[in-house]
Amino acid sequence: MQMNGETTQFGTQPLDGIMTRLGLINSDLVGVSTEQLTHKMVQKGRKGKRLTLKAKMKILKALNRVSAEEEFTPKNLFSY
Repeated sequence: MQMNGETTQFGTQPLDGIMTRLGLINSDLVGVSTEQLTHKMVQKGRKGKRLTLKAKMKILKALNRVSAEEEFTPKNLFSY
């Protein structure tokens, strides 16, 4: 974790593993989102750069829309 004005990074997040396991790419989440979810938000979420709660919720909602069998919570996707 870095401070002093630089972007805080938490390392690869569980979101990345879940998306890989489900065979999803960033475009899959962006495509099903009814909110303004961007590829950049999803990529930041996967790689562990700090996201706002609002951005995390957009990713969560999109992932739950695309994965019919599983229901995820923020704790499933992010370790911070």
